[in-house]
Amino acid sequence: MPKSTVHLLRHGEVQNPDRILYGRIPGYGLSELGMEMAERAGKYFGEQAAEGAKLVRLVASPLLRAQQTAAPTAAALELPILTDERVIEAGNRFEGLSRIANRLREPRYWPYIINPLKPSWGEPYSEQVDRMRLAMQEHRKAAVAEAGDGAEVVIVSHQLPIWVTRRASQGQRLWHDPRQRECTLTSITSFEFSDDQLVNLSYHEPCADLLAGAANIPGA
Repeated sequence: MPKSTVHLLRHGEVQNPDRILYGRIPGYGLSELGMEMAERAGKYFGEQAAEGAKLVRLVASPLLRAQQTAAPTAAALELPILTDERVIEAGNRFEGLSRIANRLREPRYWPYIINPLKPSWGEPYSEQVDRMRLAMQEHRKAAVAEAGDGAEVVIVSHQLPIWVTRRASQGQRLWHDPRQRECTLTSITSFEFSDDQLVNLSYHEPCADLLAGAANIPGA
């Protein structure tokens, strides 16, 4: 049974001075600090490869912040960036707005919060998990076909899809308190498989020392 690993890398800090919930809006790229985070992540994966890790496939969401985060890793590993729509940010009806808590006082937004378990304001958690898992499976199998036992894949995605995929993999309910997500900027959530069986899940923050000064507005 071949072993394989999928690393879900969250993007770096976004240039967002107006603190907009940017979601899938195009054009939101990394800040200067976000670029530093991306470079740090690229260095981390480069070091892993130098130590023998079979990092043979790099995938990213089509959104600018994910593509920019992937670029230093692509350079470090000498890999092309494969764009996959399935690992994009979650859809959200509050996209483009700021100060969301204040917006919830307006009656026109009340239908969006009627069912926080789904959630009613955006793409269902279960649908995010389904598309993320399909992408992970496809790219993991392609990596194993290419490199054999021990093949590893890096997928650059977004906080909410990564977090609910992790919760689903650990048998936890998908609805949650967003303030409790363990998925910081440029964090790495790693899923280790033996054949198709998940055997281990780990979490790493290569930019932990940079987080205190970072703006962390979720995309969804």
